[in-house]
Amino acid sequence: MLYWLVGIIVYIFLAIGVFFNILAGLGLLRFPDVYTRLHAGTKCTTFGSIFICGSVILIGLRMWLTNNPDNGSILTIHTAIALIAILLTNPTGAHAIARAAHRSGVKPVGAVIDELEGKPAKNAPRRKKEVAKE
Repeated sequence: MLYWLVGIIVYIFLAIGVFFNILAGLGLLRFPDVYTRLHAGTKCTTFGSIFICGSVILIGLRMWLTNNPDNGSILTIHTAIALIAILLTNPTGAHAIARAAHRSGVKPVGAVIDELEGKPAKNAPRRKKEVAKE
């Protein structure tokens, strides 16, 4: 009974993960600028990856507890480490790309207010104002 229930949960997790990864792909194709594409690409793929890795961890735990303890434990531990890496690097990479895009002058499409406009970077060298000669 438990074996069958875990199988159903695994399929549900896989369906949710694939759904969110497909949404991320559609967001990358449909959204107008780099910022909204980054939002779709990172939020949806991170959420989808959580569910896909969760299903693999459940399969590994099922293998570990039932019939194949060696392969199940390796599968579970490696997937958990990969999930932690995804959770750390996906938002960090998106932030770095968005910051680089903003610093290079890429404007958001349809933005009314840009709160970072005109603020100097913390470590940026300050420019001296040129005096106009008349």
